[in-house]
Amino acid sequence: MSADGADRDGVRDEFTTAVNMTARELERWLETEESRSVGASAGDDPGGESVGHRSGRRIVAILGTKKADLGEDDYAHMRKVVGYVHRHLAQRPAEDRIEDSRWRYSLMNWGHDPCKR
Repeated sequence: MSADGADRDGVRDEFTTAVNMTARELERWLETEESRSVGASAGDDPGGESVGHRSGRRIVAILGTKKADLGEDDYAHMRKVVGYVHRHLAQRPAEDRIEDSRWRYSLMNWGHDPCKR
C-alpha cells in the first residue's frame, strides 16, 4: 500500500521523535559489545545479529537518506521503529538506575536513548 504525502510526513515526524540518537551516535553504539549483547537473533541468522542490531543499521541508513529518496520499505521500517520504541518505553523497569540495563541497551539499538535529554 502506498503512503500519501501527508501520511509520509506524519510517519517521518513520529520517527524523528522516537529516534533521539544521531546517525553517528547510533553507529558508535552499534560497534559496542553492549549493543551486541541484547535482543533476539533474527530468524534468518540464528545465533547471529539480533533483530534490534540489524534495525539500528537500517536506521542509520534511513537517517542518511534524503526525504525524497525514501521508499515504501523505508517508511514501513520507520513505522516499525516507532511502534517498538513506544511499546518498549511502556515496559520501563521499576529500578531507578537504567543506565546499564538491558532495557536501555535494547532501546538504543532501535535509535532511542532513554537517558538522553
